[in-house]
Amino acid sequence: MILILHNIRSLYNVGSIFRTADATGVEKIYLCGITPEPKDRLGNYREQMTKVSLGAEKSVKWEYVKSAARLIDKLKKEKYKILAVEQSKKSAPYYKRDVRCSKLEKLAVVLGNEVKGIQPAILKKADKILEIPMNGAMVRQAHHPKYEKEKGRKESLNVSVAAGIVLFRLKYPTG
Repeated sequence: MILILHNIRSLYNVGSIFRTADATGVEKIYLCGITPEPKDRLGNYREQMTKVSLGAEKSVKWEYVKSAARLIDKLKKEKYKILAVEQSKKSAPYYKRDVRCSKLEKLAVVLGNEVKGIQPAILKKADKILEIPMNGAMVRQAHHPKYEKEKGRKESLNVSVAAGIVLFRLKYPTG
């Protein structure tokens, strides 16, 4: 399994995802768009990232690739199944039987920007879109007419938390 981190802004989120990737045996992480790399332009490890990754940026292979779209096209030619983690009209709960994958399948999991999510053009390239259903008070409030025009209402988890939930489920499917 590989990860594609597309336009994730936070060094802390990227570091946390590296740590989870290490725990779940992810082979490689591709950093795309504005996603920060573990090393700065001088080749020094970024302190904000290493604070949460605890060295996983040294044990998990990674590569910066500018275009996530081109990368996904390349991976599809290599027979990877592309799974995007996003809320969408076409998404299915990540735990449903019909979204599970064979252990023999080559998987690429796409995670996107903390605020805007995954761009529609990238979502179109996904074989499946996985969603983590949300049920809390913040979600109910976000859909209440009183809050409809209010910006900043959250209906999703932090991207690094979402990565953990989905990666462990894909690594250790049940029943």
